[in-house]
Amino acid sequence: MKSTTLLSAALIALARSVGADGVVGAAEGFAKGVTGGGSATPVYPSTTAELVSYLGDSSARVIVLTKTFDFTGTEGTSTETGCAPWGTASACQLAINQNSWCDNYEPNAAKVSVTYDKAGILGITVKSNKSLVGVGSSGVIKGKGLRIVSGASNIIIQNIHITNLNPKYVWGGDAITVNNADLIWIDHVKTSLIGRQHIVLGTSADNRVTISNSEIDGTTSWSATCDGHHYWGLYFTGSSDLITLKGNYIHHTSGRSPKVGGNTLLHAVNNYWYANSGHAFEVDSGAMIVVEGSVFQNVVNMVDPGSTVAGKIFTSPDSTTNAACSSYLGHACQLNAFGSSTSYKGTDTSFLSNFSGKNIASAATASSAQSSVPNNAGIGKI
Repeated sequence: MKSTTLLSAALIALARSVGADGVVGAAEGFAKGVTGGGSATPVYPSTTAELVSYLGDSSARVIVLTKTFDFTGTEGTSTETGCAPWGTASACQLAINQNSWCDNYEPNAAKVSVTYDKAGILGITVKSNKSLVGVGSSGVIKGKGLRIVSGASNIIIQNIHITNLNPKYVWGGDAITVNNADLIWIDHVKTSLIGRQHIVLGTSADNRVTISNSEIDGTTSWSATCDGHHYWGLYFTGSSDLITLKGNYIHHTSGRSPKVGGNTLLHAVNNYWYANSGHAFEVDSGAMIVVEGSVFQNVVNMVDPGSTVAGKIFTSPDSTTNAACSSYLGHACQLNAFGSSTSYKGTDTSFLSNFSGKNIASAATASSAQSSVPNNAGIGKI
C-alpha cells in the first residue's frame, strides 16, 4: 500500500512538472495575444505567504490554485469610527472612513463603530508575466483581492473565485484592481461578497483589457441600496483604456455595472445582466460604449436615469442603424434583448472609428447569450 501511495504521488508530481495544469483557451478582443506566464513550469502554492511571493516576484510564472487561500485574520482587525450613509438598518452597508471619506463626503451621516479585517483593504500585488489559474472549482482566494498596478503587463487570471472582502463595509476592499497596466485577461473568474468594487480600472491608463466569461455576483446581506443587491460592481474610468467585456453574467447588482468614464472605449458584447434593482450603465464624460448582443433581464434601467449621459453610447437599437458597425468592428452590431427591463436607445456612432484596426471580439445573437452565458460564466466552467 505504501509503495502504491508513493507511486501515485510521483505520477501526480510528474503530471504537474510537464504542465498538466494551466491556461485554457486564448483571449478575445483587446487583450488578444496575452500569454501570462507562458510555458513556465506550473507552481502550486500551499500557503498564503507562498501565493503572495509567487504573484509578486519578477519571474514569469504559471501559478495553480488547488484549494482555498484564506487571508482572513492574517493582518489583524481594526475597530474605528465609520459612518452610515444609507442608515443603520441591517440590510444597509456601513462605510469605513478611509481617506476621511465619511468626513468629506458624508458629514451628516450617523457615526458608527466599524470592525473590519485589514487584509481585505489592499489586494495582493500581481507583477508582469503571470498566469493565475484555478483547478476545477477549488481555486479560491478569500478575504483579499488582487492588485495589478504600476506598469504590470501580460497577466492572465482564470478560473478562480475571489470572495469575502469585508462585504458589510464600503471601502472594505476591491476584488480586482487594475491601474497603469496593459494586456490583462480576466476569464472565468467569480467575485462575490465584496465591500467595494468587484473590478475597478483606475484613473491611469489600463490599456488593453479583456474580461470574459466571468460572474459578478452581487448577492449580499448588506448593500448601499439596502436591498440585497450590491451597488459597486464594475468601475471603468482609466485615462486610456480599451476594454472588451464579453460573455459575463452580472447579477443582483443595483448600480455601477459598469460605471464608465475617463477615456474608455468599451465593447460590451454577449453579456447577461440579471436582477438589477437600479441601473446597469453609468455613462460619464469620456465614455465610448458599444453594447451589443446582450441580455437585460429584470434590470430596472439599462442606463442610470438619475445622472446625465455625458459620454457616448451606442446600444445597437435596430438592424438598419447597426449596420454602421461593419466598417469599424468587422460585423454588424447585434440587437440586445430586454425582459422586464427598461431599455435605452443610444444612437451615437461618432466614436465607432476608434475600433478600427484593433482586435475586436466576435458577436453572437442575444438569444445565444441568453442560453449560454449563465451556464458558462464563472469558476469551474471551463
